[in-house]
Amino acid sequence: MTPYEGATVWFLTGSQTMYGEETLAQVAEQSKAVCGRLGQDPAMPVDVRWQPVMVESDGILETIRQANADPHCVGLIAWMHTFSPAKMWLRGLEALDVPMLHLHTQANRSLPWDTIDMDFMNLNQSAHGDREFGHALTRVGVPRVTVVGHVEDDEVRERIARWARVAVAVGELGRMKVVRFGDNMRQVAVTDGDKVEAERHFGVAVNTWGVNDLVEAVEDVADGRVDALASEYEERYDVAPELRTGGDRHESLRYAARQEAGLRDVLTERDATAFTTNFEDLGGLRQLPGLAVQRLMEDGYGFGGEGDWKVAAMTRTLKVIGQGLPGGTSFMEDYTYHFGPGEPLVLGAHMLEVCPTIAAHRPTVEIHPLGIGAREDPVRMRFVAAPAAAAVNLSLVDLGDRFRFVANVVDVVEPAHELPRLPVACAVWKPRPSLSVSAELWLRAGGSHHTVLSTAVDAEDLRTLAALSRTELTLIDERSTRP
Repeated sequence: MTPYEGATVWFLTGSQTMYGEETLAQVAEQSKAVCGRLGQDPAMPVDVRWQPVMVESDGILETIRQANADPHCVGLIAWMHTFSPAKMWLRGLEALDVPMLHLHTQANRSLPWDTIDMDFMNLNQSAHGDREFGHALTRVGVPRVTVVGHVEDDEVRERIARWARVAVAVGELGRMKVVRFGDNMRQVAVTDGDKVEAERHFGVAVNTWGVNDLVEAVEDVADGRVDALASEYEERYDVAPELRTGGDRHESLRYAARQEAGLRDVLTERDATAFTTNFEDLGGLRQLPGLAVQRLMEDGYGFGGEGDWKVAAMTRTLKVIGQGLPGGTSFMEDYTYHFGPGEPLVLGAHMLEVCPTIAAHRPTVEIHPLGIGAREDPVRMRFVAAPAAAAVNLSLVDLGDRFRFVANVVDVVEPAHELPRLPVACAVWKPRPSLSVSAELWLRAGGSHHTVLSTAVDAEDLRTLAALSRTELTLIDERSTRP
């Protein structure tokens, strides 16, 4: 489930032949040093591969075509060390199919005030060359992130590393396959959308399989796999006594394990990394999948409840961005509000399917009745989300003529009271700037009730995701006000 294995970004440096071979050799040496500094940073999640200095149009076009064709290349970092006339970049930029980061830097961190001369000025022209390049990027309409500063600055390297994470996620989204088991919940608008346009715009392929395809896979799981998974549950989680080996409801736990194994088989066979279920379309399933879905999300799969394929794709996308970072990412739903007394809060949850990567403590595994779906009582993990400042809640909506990301920066907090009778995992958060303002702006923007809650991804990551995927973003944060 890791898309980072073998991933690279290519480091391109612009110059021109008029400077002569000696100067170009200096450019190459210094650009290798900048590239190497980025690649050595522990936060960089991909390899940074240096490319020979770009000095003419045909070579630029060929290099960009090679980057497009390389399945391991997730993006390009471009820096104009000297002056690199922009017209020679136009054909290459027109052909660009991978994410771009424009690094506006220079080899020297400080000016040599006492010795600076015109030779130094002619060599160190990033302030000149990158403005020419930036104009070309804007003229062609290349979506990109621009980072300004020296590579010895921690913030510069951190921003580039975060861009690389989003670039990997955009590539993942472009080849993602989402399996829908049945259709979306009947009569619901926001969970539906144009799957053809989603594939054209993002690249994600969304297709439906009958739920009984899953039923068949679940029934075909060997008992030995079921036993092994059930034993793993008892080791990893605090399993309710009645579900443990020898308990009177142990068979329900084993069926949850059978569902997990069957789901994995179906998704693996279809090379899918995200999926949906729907409580209105369960076919021969004995339980609405709860624990199985939570476990798959824990391993990095995207998920959407009630057939919501857009949030399934976004759950997977944000999990890729946040892979290996502190915090977690989960399918979520704004369920109910606390308007007061005290700080207004949102209680987020779902019927069953909240990912344990956001849990504050070791989850319990429990079984409780579910008043919808007309099936057996489902097994699920139960926990409360860990506190986290500046988390994000993201929704993807189809507005008919375009897609829009609607996002809110939130602070996940501990519940002020125990929740002894709430039989599902949950999260409590304070929306920024406030519940009333954020909810009003969310409603005006057309955001969904289904979201992705991430304590690993931040608002800057979402801005980058929107830019690189050419998708409109409405971001609600502490600076937001009513119109």
